[in-house]
Amino acid sequence: MQLRDQIIAVFQEVAEEQSKTLAPLSEKLGLFETGLDSLCFAIIVARLEDRLGSDPFSSNEDAGFPVTFGDFVKFYETAFPDAAA
Repeated sequence: MQLRDQIIAVFQEVAEEQSKTLAPLSEKLGLFETGLDSLCFAIIVARLEDRLGSDPFSSNEDAGFPVTFGDFVKFYETAFPDAAA
């Protein structure tokens, strides 16, 4: 499974578990327009860390939080190039 697909799956899982309505994910969709809250994003990052073995946000302290869903995916693809393919 490609990294992008894994990220989408985690967004969907967390939205369902937290009883949130997830907006259709697209590259330009703002993360705060997804229908998820900050707790959901914390769970998403933690779950991706469990699956990928590292948290790119703690590894790269200078990185700002992505603004769009596309930025979020690219951030992970940059941090985990082997998983992106």
